Amino acid sequence: MTRPVLLLLHGLLNDERVWDPVAQRLGSRADIRIPNLRTQDNMVQMAHDAWAAAADVAADTPVALAGFSMGGYVALQMLADAPRPVAGLALVDTSCRPEAADNIPVREATVAALLRDVDAETLAILRRGLHADNSANFPLVSQALRIMRDVGADAGVRQLRAIIGRGDHRALLAGLSMMPTLVLCGRTDRVTPLALSQEAAALIPAATLAVIEDAGHWAPLERPDEVALHLGRWLDRLQ
Repeated sequence: MTRPVLLLLHGLLNDERVWDPVAQRLGSRADIRIPNLRTQDNMVQMAHDAWAAAADVAADTPVALAGFSMGGYVALQMLADAPRPVAGLALVDTSCRPEAADNIPVREATVAALLRDVDAETLAILRRGLHADNSANFPLVSQALRIMRDVGADAGVRQLRAIIGRGDHRALLAGLSMMPTLVLCGRTDRVTPLALSQEAAALIPAATLAVIEDAGHWAPLERPDEVALHLGRWLDRLQ
């Protein structure tokens, strides 16, 4: 089979570096591309621009989508708006639900906090996302903070606006009768808790659910070996 193209979609206040440890482990398995999701302020535009990263891919080459956190919302929008067949879907520490009304004030508070003090708020966001055992992992914490602060408050605010306005894709998932789908979640994810991944996996007839032990919300950075292992097995299922 032709080597697939794998579009890796990054999360809130992230760039391609959040996927780097996983991409390095999968580089021989797929043509990996990581679209920029830092300039748009809505999911439809994010999906459109992410699809542009595969515009040169031949029609007979499989294209698969893997989204982390906000990137999972983008992957689902890409699937809804797909200009070509999608060979597989992987959802990592994310949800298929729309933004809950009672969480919008929390998002707005995050917007205000980012604009007020980006250093303090990125540290708070990171601490909330990491597994407790990883909060003292200085290289991991430093790398994650560097990524978030490089992305910056303005891009983070745009991304938060897109997250607030995202759609409900539960019906879409229920229709994926044959698509190889992987749902991954850190055991102690407090941002998008395991119950949300369990819900998504239960909706998808062909889904495999995998739980990453000793990981919180940042599984691609916290446990890249395990994430790459599961994604590799999922890539093997693509037709």
